[in-house]
Amino acid sequence: MFGISHFGFFVVAVFLLNVTPGPDTAYIVGRSVAQGRGAGLMSALGISAGCCVHSLACAFGLTALLAASATAFTVIKFVGALYLMYLGVRLIFTKPATAEEAGAAGAARAAGAPKSLRQLFLQGFWTNVLNPKVVLFFVSFFPQFVTTGSDHKALAFLTLGAVFVLMSMVWNSFVAYIAGSVTQRFSGKPAMKRWLDRGVGSAFVGLGLKLATASR
Repeated sequence: MFGISHFGFFVVAVFLLNVTPGPDTAYIVGRSVAQGRGAGLMSALGISAGCCVHSLACAFGLTALLAASATAFTVIKFVGALYLMYLGVRLIFTKPATAEEAGAAGAARAAGAPKSLRQLFLQGFWTNVLNPKVVLFFVSFFPQFVTTGSDHKALAFLTLGAVFVLMSMVWNSFVAYIAGSVTQRFSGKPAMKRWLDRGVGSAFVGLGLKLATASR
C-alpha cells in the first residue's frame, strides 16, 4: 500500500509511543492544570503542527537523499539504528519518575505567566519543530516502514506522517481533556509504567536492529 511495509506494526509502535508518558505529555498536562483544558488542547495542536512539519521534511528531503545517495542511506541507517537502540535502552533501564518528580517537570515546563491561545499554540509548535531529538526520531523511525524499492516513497512518508499526527493528536487531546488524571494513574502504579517502558524500549531496540540490517 503506497510503498508502506508492516503498517500494522507501525500503528502499534506509534500507539505504544503515545501512551508512554514523556516531555510532551508532561507539558500538556502542566498547561491544562495551569490554564484549563483549552490551554492543553492548544498546546497539543501546536505540537501536532510541529509533527506535520517533520513529516513533510521527512517525506521530501529524506526521500531525495535515499534516492540519490547510497552513502546517505548508509549513514542515516546506522545513525537512526543507534539512536533507536539508545532510546530503547534508556526506557528499559531508566527508573520511572515519582509523582512528585512528574508534577515538578510538568510545572516547570508550563511555568510562567498565563499565555493566550495563540501563544500556547506557537510555543508548542516551536518547541516541537526545534527539538533535534524529534527530528532524529522521524528520520530514524519512518524509513523502516517504507519499501526501499518503491516508486512512491514520498507518498508513503506522507501517509505514515498523517497517521502519526492523527494518532498523536487524539491521544494528546485526551490527555489535555482529563488533565492530570492519566499522570496520576501511571505515577500511582510505578510497576505498570515500568513494564510499559520495558515493552516500548524492547520494541525500539528491535526496530534499531532491524534498521541496522536493512538493505538498500
